[in-house]
Amino acid sequence: MDLITNVNEYEAIAKQKLPKMVYDYFVSGAEDQWTLQENRNAFSRILFRPRILRDVSKIDLTTTVLGFNISMPIMIAPTAMQKMAHPEGEYATARAASAAGTIMTLSSWATSSVEEVASTGPGVRFFQLYVIKDRNVVAQLVKRAESAGFKAIALTVDTPILGRREADIKNRFTMPSHLVLKNFEGLELGKLDKDLKWLQTITSLPILVKGVLTSEDTKLAIQAGAAGIIVSNHGARQLDYVPATIMALEEVVKAADGKIPVFLDGGVRRGTDVFKALALGASGVFIGRPVVFSLAADGEAGVRKVLQILRDEFELTMALCGCRSLKEISRAHVVTELDRQRVAPRL
Repeated sequence: MDLITNVNEYEAIAKQKLPKMVYDYFVSGAEDQWTLQENRNAFSRILFRPRILRDVSKIDLTTTVLGFNISMPIMIAPTAMQKMAHPEGEYATARAASAAGTIMTLSSWATSSVEEVASTGPGVRFFQLYVIKDRNVVAQLVKRAESAGFKAIALTVDTPILGRREADIKNRFTMPSHLVLKNFEGLELGKLDKDLKWLQTITSLPILVKGVLTSEDTKLAIQAGAAGIIVSNHGARQLDYVPATIMALEEVVKAADGKIPVFLDGGVRRGTDVFKALALGASGVFIGRPVVFSLAADGEAGVRKVLQILRDEFELTMALCGCRSLKEISRAHVVTELDRQRVAPRL
């Protein structure tokens, strides 16, 4: 583990350590998995315009998210059933996030409850929610999260039905029998149904809308009172052939028009990716699979190292682009494919 130099190396270790059914569940995307590949590949088509001769001896990575101070704009996305990756599961992830001074988002489908995660100690934590038709169940979940000290709700809006993940079909995926979806223990579940306005009547917590990819839905989320938007395609696990999140980001940022913060979730594996997202208008990024793979490889220490590697790479990128704080990262620091098309000479 001492020789690991980048986040991607954890995936190969996780593949060796995990049962095939579990590894395939975490790694796979929907159908042809085009969007899964594109979530990564799209970053490689964005180039830097670094600025030189700047004093970058001191670099400030700190930021605020919904008013909470965090050490860097890199946060942990909700990923389900983390005890399939490691016995400590969400406990380890929560401790690692807290140690790094950043935010962890707990999945509704976690194998540890909101109360159990809260018991690991202090930290800023968000709770990801799928809204279930039985509003009594939803109200219980939200109130429990609020009571446990969670600071925001991340409402996932891109799963009216589950995407087709062929690896799970082939493997006949089932959660290991010794694990339980702890937040739903003893609750009777109905069908998924989303109602942002109603949710606001049962909680004072800010609500982030997760799963937005278009300007139209950005405007709808703002009209409904969202506190922020997470540009996400559900880790490419829902609808295949939607754009990579980094490609959809700028459209959403323009539609949000500074009214609420926009975050990016999907495909982030390098500090350079974080910089590119911020240059295109994101207020921060969330990472999912790197957390699960590092958790599988080395438990809490693995998650801590992933966060540290991304932090170090991001800080280096800032320095080499001539930026001393997040405010100095601008659209002028990157060139996208669209930019190159606009300036291409006409034959």
